[in-house]
Amino acid sequence: MNMLLVVEDEYGNAEILQLLLEAEGYRVAVASNGKHALDILRDGEKPALILSDFMMPIMNGGELGQAVRQDEALAQIPFVFMSATSEDVVRRIFDGYDAFLIKPIEIDSLLSLIKRLVADGRPALNNNDQVEESVRQLLKGIHVPSRD
Repeated sequence: MNMLLVVEDEYGNAEILQLLLEAEGYRVAVASNGKHALDILRDGEKPALILSDFMMPIMNGGELGQAVRQDEALAQIPFVFMSATSEDVVRRIFDGYDAFLIKPIEIDSLLSLIKRLVADGRPALNNNDQVEESVRQLLKGIHVPSRD
């Protein structure tokens, strides 16, 4: 079973992403900023994918992406940004990511992208439709402020 690393400083967003991805059959580790993510990456199992917010305290997503790409042991991990900030702004700071999703995130696009980037070793879908529908309903009610 593949492990994904979600890096998100907004607790509610991180929790919803974790629930959604676990309902899809992934194991999920969560970090609240880039420094915390690097600690997880260097001390534990390597994730199959990093899904990171861009604007975060302590170490932002661009700084995290640069650190990941400069570390030989981590450089090949697919890196996906999610942000309310325009991709042009993100690209000027760090352009070594594999994909970019604009917030608010469209669930089907997120799941499709993850499935494509993490093609090997993933178990069959959990098919927990009730959990997935609950998460979808929660996400519909979330407004992500454009502070990025």
